[in-house]
Amino acid sequence: MNRGVPSDGVVVKNARLAVAAELRKKKILKQPIAKYDPKTGKVYLLHSDGTREEVGETKRARYSERK
Repeated sequence: MNRGVPSDGVVVKNARLAVAAELRKKKILKQPIAKYDPKTGKVYLLHSDGTREEVGETKRARYSERK
């Protein structure tokens, strides 16, 4: 039996399943979920009652230009 490293496809599939399970768990426990809007660059918390709370924003600069 060859027990080598799993292929990338298997690892990605399992990671996506783990993220989906964690998001379902947060919804059941009524915990906020952090989301990012790439159009506006804003980071916000999405609460179980549907309200959004802005918690920050990203800088639109190249990594080499950040200081």
